[in-house]
Amino acid sequence: MRLFAAVLPPEDVTSELAALVAELRKLPGAGELRWTGRPGWHYTLAFYGEVDDALVPDLSARLERAAHRTAPFPLAVRGGGQFGHGKALWAGAEGDVAALRLLADRAEAAARRAGVPMGEHRRYKAHLTVARSREAVDVRPYVEALGAFTGRTWTVADLALVRSNLPKSGVPGEQPRYEVVARRPLGAAG
Repeated sequence: MRLFAAVLPPEDVTSELAALVAELRKLPGAGELRWTGRPGWHYTLAFYGEVDDALVPDLSARLERAAHRTAPFPLAVRGGGQFGHGKALWAGAEGDVAALRLLADRAEAAARRAGVPMGEHRRYKAHLTVARSREAVDVRPYVEALGAFTGRTWTVADLALVRSNLPKSGVPGEQPRYEVVARRPLGAAG
């Protein structure tokens, strides 16, 4: 299974962001970007890639412990930026970003302890991808518009283990399908 751990914003939060993204899609050059859909909006904590089925129960148990050791915390979608000269356009986060980073570190450590090969550790950057491009694109107008955005604050109460099903149809623009395999309540939320 192709898996990752994530924080999933609630529906009303993604609705606010969707309204902004609808405006961004009207800007000149928006057709050069592949816009992600609301079902794919999440803050990745740790990307695991293809995980052997035999490792999933231990990974899940370790994620449950990691979640239990992390108290619920406030978060909001705020601002934005880009990676790779416009190859990824993203919305940022505000609130207890330190708690989000700690949860990401714990999700990565859980995988390592479960025997999931994780590669090199990277410093966590909270982001929710809203568009991608294969080529470098000038996304400054989009980053500027995202910079002025602040969504509603919500309380992150759980960690999700998500399965990513990559497109198989070959249809241009088809998005991966995400399936929540498990939700693990944070600290006192459980």
